[in-house]
Order: sequence, then C-alpha cells, then structure tokens
Amino acid sequence: MNESQTTADAGPRISPERLRDFVAAVYRSASVPAEDAHFVADTLVQADLWGHQSHGVLRLAWYYARLRSGAMKPVTAPETVLDGGAVAVLDAKDGVGQIVARHATEDAVRRAKKHGVGVVSVRNSNHFGTCMYFTGMGAQQGCITLLTTNGGPNMAPWGGMKKMIGTNPWSVSAPAGRFPPMVMDVANSGVARGKIFLAQQRREPIPDTWAIDASGSPTTDPLAALEGFILPMAGHKGYAIGVIVDMLSGVLSGSAFLDDVHGPYDPVNRSGAGHFFVAFNVEAFQPRAQFDARMEEYIERLKSVPVAPGYDEVFYPGEIEARNDAKHRKEGLYLPQDTLADLAKVAHMAGIENFSLTD
Repeated sequence: MNESQTTADAGPRISPERLRDFVAAVYRSASVPAEDAHFVADTLVQADLWGHQSHGVLRLAWYYARLRSGAMKPVTAPETVLDGGAVAVLDAKDGVGQIVARHATEDAVRRAKKHGVGVVSVRNSNHFGTCMYFTGMGAQQGCITLLTTNGGPNMAPWGGMKKMIGTNPWSVSAPAGRFPPMVMDVANSGVARGKIFLAQQRREPIPDTWAIDASGSPTTDPLAALEGFILPMAGHKGYAIGVIVDMLSGVLSGSAFLDDVHGPYDPVNRSGAGHFFVAFNVEAFQPRAQFDARMEEYIERLKSVPVAPGYDEVFYPGEIEARNDAKHRKEGLYLPQDTLADLAKVAHMAGIENFSLTD
C-alpha cells in the first residue's frame, strides 16, 4: 500500500531536513543523546520518504510518551549476554528500539563478515519503526539480511476471540547490483496496525477485510478496528507465520512473547519486545560481482513480463519505496493535518517553540 499523499488531501509541503531536525530536538528534550536522537529522527523521516507514513513521524507522540514515563530508557546501552562466535544474544535493557536495532544489525554484519553468517538475538527491547531500514543497512554492507520482531497483541489466534499475537513483521533485504536493494517488509496481519491509525488520522474508512470489531463482525471504521481484532494475512497462513515470528523474536531471545509484549501505543509499560537478526555475507556464497550480475538479471527479467490490464509497470520489491524516496527528497513531504496537529502538541510538551517544518 502506497501511503504517499498529494496537496489535495494533506497539509503544507514539509521539508524532510527540517522535520528530521525537529524530531531530533524532541528526542534530545527527553535526554536522548544527540547522536542517537539524530539517528532515530532519520529512521522516522525515512519511513515517510519511502511513502510509509504509518511508520513515520505519526509515531513520534507514542515514542515520546514512553520516554517521558520511563517505560523506554533514553540512554541505550545493550549488553552482550552470550557471545558464541557467529551467534550473540543482547539484552537491550529497555533502550530506544532504533538504537538497539542499529547495534544489532552492525553486530550481525560484523559476525557475518567473519563467519559467513551472523545471528543476533535481542531481548528486552522496544519498537523500532520499519524493519526495512535495518535490513537495508545490512544490504548496503553486502549482506542478505533477515529481521523479525514481535509486538503488542493485535490479532487473535486462528479461531479465537482474544488478542494474543502481534502483527509481528519481518523483512529480508539483499543488494541488487546497480539497482536499489531488493527488500521485503511485511506484517503478518493483512495490514499493519499503523495503517489503521493513519486511516483514522485521514478520517478515511478502511477495507472491510482489514479487521473485525470487538463482536467479530467486519468493519470499515478505523476506531472499531483498533478496538477489535486485526485479521491475519492469508487467513490461517498469516496466523502461523505470526506465531513463528513471535517464537524466533520472543521465545528464542528470552524476551516477552504473546500478550506479555507491550507495543509503542502503550505509554507506561515495559515493552519486552524481542528481535531476531540474521546476516548472510554474499561473499561467503559466491563472488560479489557474480551475485550482483545475477540479481540485475533477475530484476530485469521480472520487469520484462507483459503488463496486466490496469498496470503501467512491474515493480520488484523495494523499487516503489526507492522511487518515493527520490520524489519526496526533491518535492517535500505532505502529512495529514491530524499528524501535524499531533506534532504541534509534542513540540509544546517538549518546550520547542517557534518551530517550522516548511522551507
């Protein structure tokens, strides 16, 4: 789902650079070190640049509330509790999720460069935004990178009527020669919870296939969907994948799982989120130049198929995001008015006066 907006249904043109500076200032006001604050700001604004507003600055107020309550610690200092060569286990100690994920990605890549594969399991972390930001970091270092994470409960077990399982996203990214990286980033629900929040902010109905209300009936009302249950993608298959992601992220890491995990929407409780990072060094499998050439051929053959009615072009996974990024860096961002109003409230709470997000 492309969440990019036009001037017809959003607010004024926003400068990505000013938006990044503003978000960083909010994090600094909550005692997050300056370098970390800038990095987190980049991850949030990057989601908007990719066209995924559900995971962009829309989430700033939620993260800020968790910092203010102490549920998420402003200074991130993960501890390696197991170092097994190619495998490591980190205790994030309730640090900022994006900083934890950066550390784990870099660690997995470092281990992969030495052993061919690097696996880092993370416990006691927090929500970190888009998975693809971090798998993309691995791809830029010549590694095919896989990442899973669990989250607060939004889905019921297949056939059940109680929220137990998060949308539990996972991502895989690979270098692609002269093309931007090939990247998959999907929730195991039919739609990420953030997309329902975005529909609520845009005051738009949602498809009746996204969620059911608390009584079990299909709904097009975002609020009723948030109070009810998000549906798994592909029925029981999405449920099964969500369970496996929770097992890898929560059970294996020694972190929380099922409804013991608290998502970013909870302002006061420790998250307990767990993550699972795997990096595969391409050079351990074949020469990088050979792999790049094969990836370029793969993409070219995908894009060369006849186009179906109603479509202008075939895209490979990650291509739309790369194009959105280039477009929004040139033209600026357009955010829903409700998102802009939320940012103004955060600015007031953070003591940031006279800020401007426009050029």
